[in-house]
Amino acid sequence: MTEQVTKGIKISVQTEFEGTFYKNDTIHYAFSYEIAIENQSEDTTQLLARKWTIKDALNDEETIAGDGVVGETPIIQPGGLHNYRSGCVLRSPHGAMKGFYLMENISTSNQFKVTIPTFKLSASFAQN
Repeated sequence: MTEQVTKGIKISVQTEFEGTFYKNDTIHYAFSYEIAIENQSEDTTQLLARKWTIKDALNDEETIAGDGVVGETPIIQPGGLHNYRSGCVLRSPHGAMKGFYLMENISTSNQFKVTIPTFKLSASFAQN
């Protein structure tokens, strides 16, 4: 598990290799990841947006940005936790993801970035 705390918001990431499939005669590697966002601060916060950088072992890089996570912009109370599961597809059995969430302190309306630590994606059969 990969973890990091930024401004009282703890991000924990767990990944899993889901399998392979062919698309346009090219093998693809599917991964899922589960993220826990824990508010360890004393303020209620809301997740507004996210930005990801995904890179595979072939040096292919993709950037994804948008509102919320999996269609939600959760409000997280102090001591609260928000979990969600998502996934990505790579053209190689290894890669990594990193990024940030744009959060807002509900009481002050101040926005701040929370780092999503770099986490590895590795197909179980390709590990040494």
